Amino acid sequence: MAGLITMDDLSNDEILRILDDAERLLPVAQGKVYLPLLQGRILGNLFFEPSTRTRMSFETAMKRLGGDVVNLGDVKTSSVVKGETLYDTIQMVDGYTDIIAMRHPRQGAAQYAQDAATVPILNGGDGAGHHPTQTMLDLFTIRQAHGKLDGLKVVLAGDLRYGRTVHSLSHALTRFGCELIFASPRLLKMPAEIVEDLNSHGSSVVETEDLLSSIHDADVIYMTRIQKERFADEDEYTKVAGAYKLHAKNLEGAKESMIIMHPLPRVDEIHPSVDTTRHARYFEQAFNGVVARMALLCNLLDIEVPASIGPEGGDA
Repeated sequence: MAGLITMDDLSNDEILRILDDAERLLPVAQGKVYLPLLQGRILGNLFFEPSTRTRMSFETAMKRLGGDVVNLGDVKTSSVVKGETLYDTIQMVDGYTDIIAMRHPRQGAAQYAQDAATVPILNGGDGAGHHPTQTMLDLFTIRQAHGKLDGLKVVLAGDLRYGRTVHSLSHALTRFGCELIFASPRLLKMPAEIVEDLNSHGSSVVETEDLLSSIHDADVIYMTRIQKERFADEDEYTKVAGAYKLHAKNLEGAKESMIIMHPLPRVDEIHPSVDTTRHARYFEQAFNGVVARMALLCNLLDIEVPASIGPEGGDA
């Protein structure tokens, strides 16, 4: 696999195979088994935009597998402030590493980087574009909870206009025959071109501003924060800030098996009262970033994950 820029780079069979690999790697991600499959390999973490979970989970994934990591660090202390172009930065890091994870504020930057690199690029988010590694951990979390991906009813709520996580996830869920409900303020609707594309692929999409009425028969509720940093006009942000606030009391009548997810960080869209309910999965979801990215690193580096992983590591 050359790299992972959008979910279009993976077939459904490849997605399922990587999720199976991730399942087997769980004890390694949990630190119960040491399996140095990536010993001698180096990951370059290039984060031109703030990140906690994505950057740290990539680093944890690589180190749990015996590899090492070099970080760009604070952009303000890098050669970027001296005017170094993205192309030149990629050319340099390409020579230092075996694989690169990158986040960048400009949509399309990940594809540009892959065109410039000889090593695989893992897109850790490109502006309001795509976030496929997040999608893989999201799919892992959903399958972990429901035992399947196909035929589920999934509510995607909040900032659907700028939310790259929901852009990537909606495409993936459509490929597995899920029914999608987009709940958002009018200003933050899913971009029309994405809805049209989903419809052209046979998706069942419902758009609404009413989140609460969609809860009772949902299998998954995927909340997102309103991303203040994506708004050019602060007055526009003020109009939609705090549009949705999910409380535990709102979950009465929901399916017992329904799960609530969030790519984090949350602001006030999920009240802490939800944290102790059986539905909350967002912290497990964050941990799943390690195991999903472990599986992706192995796949992009053509390292086979053992069919069975025993208590001492390696094949059982």
